[in-house]
Amino acid sequence: MLKHGLSRRTLIKGTASAAALSLLASPRIVRADEGTIKIGFPVPITGPFGAEAKDQVKSAELAIKQFNAEGGLGGRMAELLVRDDKLNPGEAATRTLELIEKDKANFIVGSLSSAVQLSVNEVTRARGVIYVSISQSDTINEAKDFSRFTFHEAMNPQMTAGAVARYAFKKGQKVAYLTADYAYGHEMVAAFKRTAPAGVETVGEVLHPLGAPDYSAFMPRLLSMKADVLCICNFGRDQANAIKQAVDFGLKAQSRIVVPVLLYKQRLASSPDVFEGVVGAANYYWGIEDTTPSAKAFNDAYRAANGGAVPTDYGAYGYTGIRSLLMAVKAAGSTDTDKVIAAMENLKYDVAKGPQSYRKCDHQSVQQVFVLESKKKSEMKNADDLFKVVNTEPADPATLRSCEELGHKPS
Repeated sequence: MLKHGLSRRTLIKGTASAAALSLLASPRIVRADEGTIKIGFPVPITGPFGAEAKDQVKSAELAIKQFNAEGGLGGRMAELLVRDDKLNPGEAATRTLELIEKDKANFIVGSLSSAVQLSVNEVTRARGVIYVSISQSDTINEAKDFSRFTFHEAMNPQMTAGAVARYAFKKGQKVAYLTADYAYGHEMVAAFKRTAPAGVETVGEVLHPLGAPDYSAFMPRLLSMKADVLCICNFGRDQANAIKQAVDFGLKAQSRIVVPVLLYKQRLASSPDVFEGVVGAANYYWGIEDTTPSAKAFNDAYRAANGGAVPTDYGAYGYTGIRSLLMAVKAAGSTDTDKVIAAMENLKYDVAKGPQSYRKCDHQSVQQVFVLESKKKSEMKNADDLFKVVNTEPADPATLRSCEELGHKPS
């Protein structure tokens, strides 16, 4: 159900309920430009990505609170409608349809899986509702899945895995992959391979199921490959568990461990010794506040709302996704779908991490990518001081797959 390339046909065959499917053929939703601005927020509160999803909710709630404190849209307040999609495409489709049809949501923001976001996108584009995805995906940017209602505020694998490959891969190296066998894992491996410099050799790829409780069966095969670099391409608890067992089996002594996305929450749940030296990319790290004024403002507001805690990487997506949408609503002076789309396509925003904008051809948010390395325990100044920024790639469309490659006409 979480396989790569979830299509409308797949959705119809098995992921959504009959009642939900009957709505896919319904006409486009048109909302009155008045009353509460309702934003549906389907994310996987339960399941292996639950820690990241709960942080997304906290940051999204902060963005809503700030919008309302500033007077909303001419006195119209915003409301966040959180729903648990259970990391399941069918559940996500059903919850999204309920948000649109029953709860009268004006917009949808959310998801935390490549396949799940495609399911949400199927529903929103059929109903003519703006959807801001805050989960990594390459597929959602491609012409076959994209629609004018689709915005991708999250990074995509080409941005994150690409940044790590440019930093960590060297000519002549041998690279092995431990890959979660669903869309996220496969897209990350594809991005690593697309970006790898000439002379880098792939010596093998081992697949594991989503939410695997034990990785010991995979480690001897990876050891036998004698790779210079081991790319662990998975997410959530899978990342922490896989890295720990790789270290236990001695793989760190043989190979440099890199990940496409280095997760704050999973590092926090593990020991510094396990993650020490692991390299990966991030959309956000609270430690950039010393050099980025918008990050300092975001961190301070988040700390005030959450007992001194700092925002996390995937939590920040909840904030930037909601903030960019509501900034466009204000710029449009309306919740009218066409007006908000036009405003988002022209939006230049800096709310947490530096300048961002939506590329017109595929509505991908162009933004900085941070390459991080996990610190030694002796380097940490406090419990939140987990990473050091070893490279920053600028917000540059040149780091993305081209519009033509994605099947679009260039903007």
